[in-house]
Amino acid sequence: MGKIYIIGLGPGSIDSLTLGAVDRINAGDKNFLRTEKHPTVKYFVDKNIPYQSYDFLYDTKDSFGQVYERIAEDLIEESKKNSSINYLVPGNPLVAEKTVELLMEREVDIEVISGMSFIEPMIELVGRDPINGLKIVDGAEFNGLIVDINVDMIITQVYNYRIISEVKIILSEIYGDEYKVYLVNSAGVKENEKKHLVPIYELDRFEEVGPLTSIFVPKIDKKHKKVFDFNDLLGIMKILRSENGCPWDMEQTHESIRQSVIEEAYEVVDAIDKNDIDGLMEELGDLLLQVIFHSQIAFEEGEFSLYDVTSSLANKLIYRHPHVFSQKSVENSEEVVYNWNMLKYAKRDIHSFTDKLKDIPKLPALMTSFKIQEKAAEIGFDWDNIDGPLNKVIEEYQEVLEAMEKFGGGDERTEEELGDLLFAIVNLSRFLKVNPEVALNRTINKFIKRFEFMEEKLGELGKKFEEMTLDEMDELWNQAKIHKIH
Repeated sequence: MGKIYIIGLGPGSIDSLTLGAVDRINAGDKNFLRTEKHPTVKYFVDKNIPYQSYDFLYDTKDSFGQVYERIAEDLIEESKKNSSINYLVPGNPLVAEKTVELLMEREVDIEVISGMSFIEPMIELVGRDPINGLKIVDGAEFNGLIVDINVDMIITQVYNYRIISEVKIILSEIYGDEYKVYLVNSAGVKENEKKHLVPIYELDRFEEVGPLTSIFVPKIDKKHKKVFDFNDLLGIMKILRSENGCPWDMEQTHESIRQSVIEEAYEVVDAIDKNDIDGLMEELGDLLLQVIFHSQIAFEEGEFSLYDVTSSLANKLIYRHPHVFSQKSVENSEEVVYNWNMLKYAKRDIHSFTDKLKDIPKLPALMTSFKIQEKAAEIGFDWDNIDGPLNKVIEEYQEVLEAMEKFGGGDERTEEELGDLLFAIVNLSRFLKVNPEVALNRTINKFIKRFEFMEEKLGELGKKFEEMTLDEMDELWNQAKIHKIH
């Protein structure tokens, strides 16, 4: 197998070709160009230097990835036929060049002849110093997870309007339509260089889009910041907990704010029940705050960091989804749940049924009893039909009446019978495929709304609850039911 010389053609200008590149081009070996849509190809034409371009492949494959794989395979085959060949790519071979990355992964003899990348002329054009952070990404594989709003970003390989339109949509969702970015064409080709500072929504309205088009996205200025990411939240919490931060935040411990986790989780559920999307967004932020708060406290105590939290979660998700991240297949969602539980128990060294019951977290009583009954049903400890739980509710109700008559209210034996009744009702709700926690919350909300209706009616009459008899309040309550207040 012969050697493959990988040569950088620079950003565009023939003057940017290095002496090493010129020597290689004129060495007499076969020249293969990833694309001839590059200004330095004029050098080959003027010097009558033969070359072969891979541009034809872009119309024969479904994705850029397939094109790059095919180019790498063809170059390896050509290297087997020749003692050495030249493979020429735009810019620097080691900057944003997937075909080079693929070749370097193979067992082939490679030598890189460097060239100036597009980065230098880009930063000169926009006047930004990369020392403060610069991220370079491929426009053909661009997605929102790549974005870092706290550093400058160059999106290269924005070949056509389809790519630039997709990039525009993603940027708009993160930065907003009006955020200004640079659309740059032919950076480094002095006679053709163009830059446009435009709002994101105008990105796909320019005619000059081609192989040498890139987008420069400035990082969000801290002084006028309205968009924040996860790292910003960590920084804010660190400040709040610092010596010059907030006295209240500085005093908190895992124990002092543990109740907030429960409260914020319930407020998230409440927003979902109310179909309040704006409220859901805000409440999810409040719940996320609890995660960040506890993580910062733990970091200060040398216990763990937020990276430990996110890594633990990511590893758990991958481990418990072998049907997604490995070759295991599943038939339906029920099998997914079963596998999830089996993997969870294996990881926690849980084997007996009692261990499984003890593993259920200490949730509110309705939720815990619901989960315990689900576990019991999994091993067949369940009624055959709904008559069983219905009769059990009646039986437990009678026992509550007997306990009240025999022991009175406040007695622990009456308390026990009332607990049995509630447990039976939860079991009935399971048979009816109703979550008792959700059902009770809906009733609570309905109760409050009906009282609101009653109070409004009293206000129209110039009265207050304290002035009403029970019969009068019952009348208002019935009106609220008639008006379907729920």
